[in-house]
Amino acid sequence: MLEEILEYNKEFVKNKNYEKFITNKYPEKKTAIVSCMDTRLTELLPAALGFKNGDAKIIKNAGGVISHPFGSVMRSLLIGIYELDVREILVIGHTDCGARYTDSSKLIELMKERGIRQKDIDLIKYYGIDFESWLGGFKDLDQSIKKSVELIRNHPLVPEEIRVYGLVIDSVTGELSNVEERGL
Repeated sequence: MLEEILEYNKEFVKNKNYEKFITNKYPEKKTAIVSCMDTRLTELLPAALGFKNGDAKIIKNAGGVISHPFGSVMRSLLIGIYELDVREILVIGHTDCGARYTDSSKLIELMKERGIRQKDIDLIKYYGIDFESWLGGFKDLDQSIKKSVELIRNHPLVPEEIRVYGLVIDSVTGELSNVEERGL
């Protein structure tokens, strides 16, 4: 697969296909998005928001969850705020999220089947990580989004003027709904 990618890339550069993507490091819409790594959202998410390349910082992970107040997602958001003039943050979960029902005990068993030793799994716990919780999914999509939104809003290093919103995107149609208005 890597060979195919590199061959395609040579042609991409040779034909100057990159020119339509040229922008700078500052998000034009002063927005950062935290969302899921789901492949269905790769093009759908920015298109559904009307965003083009350069409009927003997009941070993706399994479930679009902020699992630690001083982890890599919050680090990225803080750099976005203080270095790149981000003023608004959107936490966007999606329907039919595969990470939602992730069973940590099953994942741990799959790790062992692929050669990961129990002592290495136990080492993670040594560093104060609740491995099962960190690796597991979530039951309620709206609550998961609200939890991440509140973590950002109440973070000691996030200025009060930063606006933070929680949304759900339909992973088929791209329809957005505001978590704070859902179920009313």
